[in-house]
This record gives sequence, C-alpha cells and structure tokens, in this order.
Amino acid sequence: MDVRIEESWKTKLRAEFESSFFAALTDFVKAEYKKVTVYPPGRDIFRAFDLCPFPAVKVVILGQDPYHGPGQANGLCFSVGTGVDFPPSLVNIFQEIRQDLGREPTTDQTLESWARQGVLLLNSTLTVRAGAPTSHAGRGWEEFTDRVLAILGQEKENLVFMLWGAYAQRKGAFLDEKKHLVLKSPHPSPLSAYRGFFGSKPFSRANAYLESHAKTPIDW
Repeated sequence: MDVRIEESWKTKLRAEFESSFFAALTDFVKAEYKKVTVYPPGRDIFRAFDLCPFPAVKVVILGQDPYHGPGQANGLCFSVGTGVDFPPSLVNIFQEIRQDLGREPTTDQTLESWARQGVLLLNSTLTVRAGAPTSHAGRGWEEFTDRVLAILGQEKENLVFMLWGAYAQRKGAFLDEKKHLVLKSPHPSPLSAYRGFFGSKPFSRANAYLESHAKTPIDW
C-alpha cells in the first residue's frame, strides 16, 4: 500500500503498510471520513512523522487520542493550531516548562518547533470521530503505533520516552530502560497534574540525558 508519509518512515514501516491489519484499518478510516466528521484532517494523520523523520528522533512524547473538538487536532499529540485556545493539558505542560526551566516556553501551541528538533509527538490512535473520544480505538492504530515504538526502541539508542499517565506507561512498558531514558509521571490533565506531573522536571531531565550522550538538547 502506498501511504503518504515521510520517506524514512515509509521505509521503516513498509511491512506494516503491507499487512492485513493495516489494510483493514485503512478501509475503516476511509469509510469514517466519508460518513462522519473525523479529526485530524486526512492530510495530517501522519504529520508527526512528516515533521520528524526517523533519523532525527531524539525524544518521543506519547499521547492517547487526537483532540475531538473542531479545529484542534493536527496530527501532533497535545498540540493545536495557531489561534486555537490552549487545551488544559497543554496549559499544564507549559506551566511545567516554566517551573522546570525557569523561563517561558520557546514554542507556541503548535509545538512544531519541537517536532522539527527531533521530538516525535505520537498519539497511540491517530484518528477520532468528532465529539467522540476513543471512538477509533481498537481498530488497528494501537498495533501500528506499538510497532513504531518497537522499531524506535530496537533500532535507535539513547532516546528519551515521556510516558505521561497510566495509559502511556502501559503502552511503553516493553521499552528497554537500560538503553533509553523512560520518564514516567502522571498525565498533565487537570485531573492528575497535581499528583506528580508538576515537579517531575521532564524537560530538564531529557536535555541532561541527551547532552550526556553527545546529542543536542531540545529548545523547549
């Protein structure tokens, strides 16, 4: 199957794109876009990969589901487009940057500058029905993104994985913590941020680790 995705990822994921599960997933997603409103726009489904080629990946931030409100989802987890109100989780992420690094974040709500520096902003499920969170769960996206994480974990070294919340931690439980830095904390949502996300210092810890392995830190 010819999937429109950045070339290095197309090469790495070729087996997945030719698999029966991905064919079934594609049929489901195409049918959904034809009959209901689905986010993100079709052109942005693989945007996280397009902005962050495989060789460039240094950090992976794992989300669960795209935002399901109008104009929010754009293919990067936790991100929204320019001019869109900040979702509560992103407000808390930026608050932690201020507390952790002692300065304002250097990016805007699109988080594109992070992606272009090597931060893969990956949702577990890449599409969702409008107004219906987790509506595309269990259709094959999770198998696909599990494979993405496995390839990263196996083929690269000294990555930083940020696993915020129980869902992300379960999904990344197989990652080799001797080979990579796996940062675990509660989710940045208002329901859990005060239970340990605030004060977890993921951004300074990530940069210290990258620098210790001769990698350029992220300008958060």
